[in-house]
Amino acid sequence: MSSVLPGAGQLAKGHYVKAAEVFALGVMLGVAWYFGYAFDGPFTPFLLYSLPLAAVFWWGRQVHDAYASVSAGSLFPVLPLPSRGSLDLQAIGFLFLLTAFTDLYIIQARPDYGLKIMGTALPGAWGILAKAQSPTLHVLIGVGFLLVKRWGLFVYLLYAGFGIINAAVNLAVLPGPHRIRIIFMVSLAVFTAYILWRRKRFAP
Repeated sequence: MSSVLPGAGQLAKGHYVKAAEVFALGVMLGVAWYFGYAFDGPFTPFLLYSLPLAAVFWWGRQVHDAYASVSAGSLFPVLPLPSRGSLDLQAIGFLFLLTAFTDLYIIQARPDYGLKIMGTALPGAWGILAKAQSPTLHVLIGVGFLLVKRWGLFVYLLYAGFGIINAAVNLAVLPGPHRIRIIFMVSLAVFTAYILWRRKRFAP
């Protein structure tokens, strides 16, 4: 069943968590593939060549699990147990993964947009790398928070520190309106205060 419809085998076995994981990951892969297919942007070649490999792994993994596994636990055993009391951090991690898809959409839909780093839009390959750091960091933070790992907290603090400094410089040197930059700085500061308050939940 899963070889025809991913997740159907897990659903038939009553492994509902696994079926939900298969469906969610499939939607994410499909959305990322759409970005690469529909938009001619700087990340199009990467998406069109790497996503089929990820989809093959996803498909094969869930087919093997549907056939061989008798466990109702996680298909991709990365999420810590909810009993650890870290569901809020895991939910934040999932939001960061969704933000990475938003980044890809913006980059693919507007390939000519130059991300401002310290008040400057870098040209050429440097500009592509500057834009690539945003979805890359969001994916790393998302995975780190889903795992509730200390390295995820470290990457987030680097991201937050750089984000506040960069927004402050852009606020000082770029013309207005600055409403979005101000909202970003304030919300990031409040968000970081909450993460630091919950920092002891992150495991080594």
